[in-house]
Amino acid sequence: MHPLRALLKAPDRRFFEEADALGYGLGKKLHGYAYLRWPYLYIGIITGAHPLARLLAGGCRWLDRLFPSRVERRRKARRAVKDPGTIRFADTYHGKVMPTDEAVKLVKIGREVRVTEPESVVPYALARDIILKNPDHIVVFDCPCRAAKEHPCLPMDVCMVMGEPFASMVLAHHGAKRHARRIDADEAVAILKAEDARGHVHHAFFKDVTLGRFYAICNCCSCCCGAMAAQRHGVGMLASSGYVARVDAERCVGCGNCIQFCSFSALKVRDRALQIKPARCMGCGACVSKCPKQALELVADAARGRPLLVDEILRDACASRDA
Repeated sequence: MHPLRALLKAPDRRFFEEADALGYGLGKKLHGYAYLRWPYLYIGIITGAHPLARLLAGGCRWLDRLFPSRVERRRKARRAVKDPGTIRFADTYHGKVMPTDEAVKLVKIGREVRVTEPESVVPYALARDIILKNPDHIVVFDCPCRAAKEHPCLPMDVCMVMGEPFASMVLAHHGAKRHARRIDADEAVAILKAEDARGHVHHAFFKDVTLGRFYAICNCCSCCCGAMAAQRHGVGMLASSGYVARVDAERCVGCGNCIQFCSFSALKVRDRALQIKPARCMGCGACVSKCPKQALELVADAARGRPLLVDEILRDACASRDA
């Protein structure tokens, strides 16, 4: 063991050991450690909410003037994004939308699994494995995106980290200050259902520097969530659940109650009839339970990719184990 690692907490050392096994370079390991160790600083800088973000932006502008080649490299990178074979920002950090019933199954999965998800489920070039070690280790803590806002949505403690080494890292470093606490599957389910009642969206988050796999379920509101803001500005950080909402015109009375719960501006009422914009709908299902006439449902849409279904995850895990 490197002498410096002896100074780290046990879950931190486990993170570096797993990163070593994956062949991560030093920069990638430090990036992953910084993200898990200081998520509030990290998200605050990424979203521009932290004062340090302005300082760094000024530094970047100064470097651009000093080294004009930096500007040209970024222009080339933006042009390259149009190439489907090019790695995009969202390939390294993204969320898969999950309806509440599947999110509930995930936090109650109750067994270790190892599945490499195909791109039809999590359609990104990187970070799409579902590897759960100690899946009953669940820690809930204050949402970094909400914490970055001056007037955040409440409650704050709605982000859930699952499995090891992630859960223990967050608990070790944020247990007191950020109200991180270990919870069981029943409390996790209660949080998911309460957030669904508020109209918030469940995302299973993946990140390349968090060992290239699923590590958290976030319950996101469109006003605070950095990923949803990025989505609105053209950075495809969110993958559709694989479903779209469908309205039963005979049952719908055009009351518009569902519209206030849609985080993706996919619903509108015209002439007392609900209209759904399929291109905007991410299939989260937040609208479905809010309809007093039960006129809404989620239907599979092959064009949106496959849903992340926990029963299929378990089946694939068994097949991989028995092969």
